[in-house]
Amino acid sequence: MGQDPREERLIEERRERRSRAMTGRERLSRWCAALAFAAVAAGLAATAPDDGRTVSAVSAALVLLYAIASRIEFEIGSGSALPTQLVFVPMLFEIPAGLVPAAVAIGFVAGGLPSFVRRDGLHPERVAALIGNAWYSVAPAAVFVAAGQPHAGAQAVPWLLAAVVAQFAGDFVLTVVREWTALRVPPASLVAPFAWIFAVDALLTPVGFGLALAAAAWAPAILCVLPLLILIRVFARERRERLGQTLELSHAYRGTVFLLGDLVEADDEYTGTHSRAVVDLVLATCDRLGVDATSRRNAEFVALLHDIGKIRIPKSIINKPGPLNAEEWAIVRTHTIEGQRLLERIGGLLAEIGWLVRSCHERWDGAGYPDGLAGDEIPIIARIVYCCDAFNAMTTPRPYRPACSVDDALEELRRNAGTQFDPAVVAAVEAAIASSAAADLDPAPASLVAASRRAPAQRTGTAVVLAATAGDAALGGRGDSTTFGASGVTDLRKPA
Repeated sequence: MGQDPREERLIEERRERRSRAMTGRERLSRWCAALAFAAVAAGLAATAPDDGRTVSAVSAALVLLYAIASRIEFEIGSGSALPTQLVFVPMLFEIPAGLVPAAVAIGFVAGGLPSFVRRDGLHPERVAALIGNAWYSVAPAAVFVAAGQPHAGAQAVPWLLAAVVAQFAGDFVLTVVREWTALRVPPASLVAPFAWIFAVDALLTPVGFGLALAAAAWAPAILCVLPLLILIRVFARERRERLGQTLELSHAYRGTVFLLGDLVEADDEYTGTHSRAVVDLVLATCDRLGVDATSRRNAEFVALLHDIGKIRIPKSIINKPGPLNAEEWAIVRTHTIEGQRLLERIGGLLAEIGWLVRSCHERWDGAGYPDGLAGDEIPIIARIVYCCDAFNAMTTPRPYRPACSVDDALEELRRNAGTQFDPAVVAAVEAAIASSAAADLDPAPASLVAASRRAPAQRTGTAVVLAATAGDAALGGRGDSTTFGASGVTDLRKPA
């Protein structure tokens, strides 16, 4: 699972959009971009000085080759990398510079024609997006117009370098604006894909320049690019198939996680509902701490599965009406290890999640279990889940005690920051709860309250210890007064 989850989502959304008509903001943005491009391209063609070059058979061949190259896609995020630079560079030398943007747009539309006629291909309205994609050609064409359209040769190298720099800068800025206005794609999510796209274009530029030199000596030499395009197409198709398999595997992992979550809920309703309730706060906290997309996905899975090992704890202990003895408490503490073992048996991504599940009851001061990790030795995801788990447990009603208020629960987290909890995580949890982004988070969802009310009145909360020992402080377990203190809010259900 080396693929960035955020990039996976962008690729999936792009694949789904291709066959659909545009709606709302996207339609307005795409058509405005297309019309603005048409106006700029027409203006550039009308104002560019005549250098004696004419539209020829070579020009037509280059447009056709560009159409072929534009059909070879390496999907990256919400867009794709194309080997069009192989043809674009010769275009700058062989076609009148003022007409290059129009030629690129024609090439894009011609390349999209086969997709328009396929039932599962591009929706006809997507022609606006194809025209808008030609915006990248305006800046380098303007550079060549300003340079007087140099001929292919050593003297043209500085101008070509300037054109490529202008191409990259203009393409990035305009694409960021288009994707944000059309789809609200965060600019930061486009940095990595564009680094890949620009690397491809930079590597293909010298090859394209070589083709331009060959075409200057013998025009049919431009057709030498065809075998290379065919080879690149094979690689692109293989990558697309691998991406499809990766997306299917990602769906399978997510489905497995939710299935295991359902299994936990079927085994013990409180624990399952509690785990689901923790997820939203965990994700909001991850966003506050700025964790990367892969860690955020892993945090979601850990929040759902941090109590999966509970299903291996004997029901006689889970449902015991009185306090646990030392031996039973030792068994309870094995649920993190059992959770890791269960997930490792599934393998793949869930095996990686297993060691995070193992660490979800480690304390910042090293007094947790099962390994006694301390400080930064504890994985950041485990620290986040542990703190959110505690908050949810404290603010959830139990059969033997009422829920703690949000303010009291936050005060308890602050009191134990630096001993039980990572102080940075506590601050992030508090900020997430206070922020407008986390305004919809309910520390005691109705389903959880209902689950608590349906629980047998005599149950002492062993399942609560398993699901949220970080936050439950029901001393004695039979409705004793709820106590929080400097000793910490974890593991306070003492053995008899």
